[in-house]
Amino acid sequence: MTIPVFSSDDARFDRQHIWHPYTSMQDPLPCYPVVAAQGFQLQLADGRELVDGMSSWWAAIHGYNHPRLNRALTEQVTQMSHVMFGGITHPAAVALCRQLVAMTPEALECVFLADSGSVAVEVSMKMALQYWLGRGETRQQFLTLKRGYHGDTFAAMSVCDPENSMHSLWRGYLPEHHFAAAPACGFDDKWHKPDFDDFARLIEQHHRQLAAVILEPIVQG
Repeated sequence: MTIPVFSSDDARFDRQHIWHPYTSMQDPLPCYPVVAAQGFQLQLADGRELVDGMSSWWAAIHGYNHPRLNRALTEQVTQMSHVMFGGITHPAAVALCRQLVAMTPEALECVFLADSGSVAVEVSMKMALQYWLGRGETRQQFLTLKRGYHGDTFAAMSVCDPENSMHSLWRGYLPEHHFAAAPACGFDDKWHKPDFDDFARLIEQHHRQLAAVILEPIVQG
């Protein structure tokens, strides 16, 4: 495998013309040039190797350069790299959705494919709103827990933690929802019933306005 070169001109162009996420425009964080990746390691242009402890924002959970994934990608791209999904379907999508339906509870029998976690949250919230509109009710609020993260598009931001997220910058633009106190127990700790009290109180108080409840799976905070 030929490893590409990241030149000083590339670095200069990157600094001047490319906006990276989650950093300051006045005092940006260092941006490390990655030229190769294998397993859980990222190789920098200067030869150093870093351990990627967050799997590229959870999108590379099986590691980089995985032979089975590479093989599947190569086989697919020789047939077609991409087609839109509006009014079109294809064998790979059907095969994936068959597997997803087979592994989920019986009541979850339909699949909507999204291209990111933020978009998946946006679509889920829109589905909840549309469900109630279809029933002739206007329910436009959501209930979630504090210390949660759901994405960085607008609807997703509105249900992220209200004190430690984008709310301070976008207050007045984001719709306001209901936030219950986060559980005090740690991962794999015994659950305490009082942790649910604030959540139950908000459901009782606002259940006629709530379109849905949205929670982070497995990880909270």
